[in-house]
Amino acid sequence: MAAMDNKELVRSCFQKGCVEHDMDAAFELLSEDYILHDPTVPDFSGGRESVKAMCKSFHEAIRDSTCTIEDQVAEGDRVVTRWTFSGCQTKDLPDIPSKGKCFNVDGITISRVADGKIAEEWVSMDAQGMKQQLGSV
Repeated sequence: MAAMDNKELVRSCFQKGCVEHDMDAAFELLSEDYILHDPTVPDFSGGRESVKAMCKSFHEAIRDSTCTIEDQVAEGDRVVTRWTFSGCQTKDLPDIPSKGKCFNVDGITISRVADGKIAEEWVSMDAQGMKQQLGSV
């Protein structure tokens, strides 16, 4: 798959999952044995089903969520996406009790594409800034 095709695949996953909230369509773009490297999710067990469970609980706790892709760069099988995510917390999240506040956080995801699917991702986001905005620190 060409780097441009990889960018479109990752952009489509962000669009379907974070903007349209069509999680089933987004998950179809992930490999069955998807791997996530994210310090805010240290106990991620791997696989598409684990992502579904994680995203479901997050989406239940955040209303009016949206994600904007700010930049994307691709080379070979890697796509780097700089994004902004915002929403309002309505339910408790792990280590973040709900106080009904809203947040706007920046992050970067590096996606590795294999066989036309997103196989692995590394996520870095301003988790501390998110916690501060939500009033939990």
